[in-house]
Amino acid sequence: MRFIVGTGVSGQGVYLVDGEWAWSLTAINGAVGMDLTALINRAVDLEDVLAKKDQVDAEPVSSITPGLPVERPGKIVCLGLNYVDHIKEGGYDVPTYPALFMRCSTSMIPAGAPMVRPSCSEQLDYEAELMVIIGKGGKHISESDALDHVFGYTLFNDGSVREYQRKTHQWTPGKNFDATGPIGPIVVTPDELPEGAEGLKIESRVGSEILQSATTSDMLWSVARTISTISEFTTLEPGDLLAMGTPPGVGHAKTPQRWLRPGETVEVEIEGIGICASPIVAEEDIVATEAAE
Repeated sequence: MRFIVGTGVSGQGVYLVDGEWAWSLTAINGAVGMDLTALINRAVDLEDVLAKKDQVDAEPVSSITPGLPVERPGKIVCLGLNYVDHIKEGGYDVPTYPALFMRCSTSMIPAGAPMVRPSCSEQLDYEAELMVIIGKGGKHISESDALDHVFGYTLFNDGSVREYQRKTHQWTPGKNFDATGPIGPIVVTPDELPEGAEGLKIESRVGSEILQSATTSDMLWSVARTISTISEFTTLEPGDLLAMGTPPGVGHAKTPQRWLRPGETVEVEIEGIGICASPIVAEEDIVATEAAE
């Protein structure tokens, strides 16, 4: 199945997607809620809701303004170095253990919302990534069982302010500027994709300019291995988000360096899932607009 969380003619909520059309599951049963949390936790009978789909009108997916698939994830865990060529372009050694960092919720925005280039730096970079939404929690999850813990897959742009990322070995500042991490809009359940979402083309671009292009088969740590590894030190919970790292081609490694500029729209696309498109705005322009109002 394919879902989108957002606001359409039927109001805010969770929509079932089929091709170009969507049906509000929240309008059918309010217990579905405003994001995917209830479905992830199996708090509603999804089969019963789907059986009543004809009770609501279909809406064009393009008319729905996306929201965050999970409004309040307990954890957002990201892999920093998961494609060998990206590791090399950054000047790092290939790690024997995944480079992990956390993102906070204020850095996350829905697909379609503006990515904000901060006023303190022009070095806003893009990172096309596969995002995993955990469906079943657990600790010490075996790699062989790990994919049973996946609710779905979506898109993520791990917007990074490189100047601030390089200020510390921990990367935290550069990875957590407000409104730099677009996620969504489409969430796809595992049955719709290859096992572990492997072999999918992943790409980022601005207009006709292709910035990154690779396949998820190039990941050092597969989805299953990543879930197992992370669950060694923390209890994964339903609704947690795992970002699977980015392929080569990021802006800081290009010559000349290629930063995202206000007025551009950056797209992240993953085969079989969809496109996450985000306009770029300057923080100072937002401040000026708010002051004028």
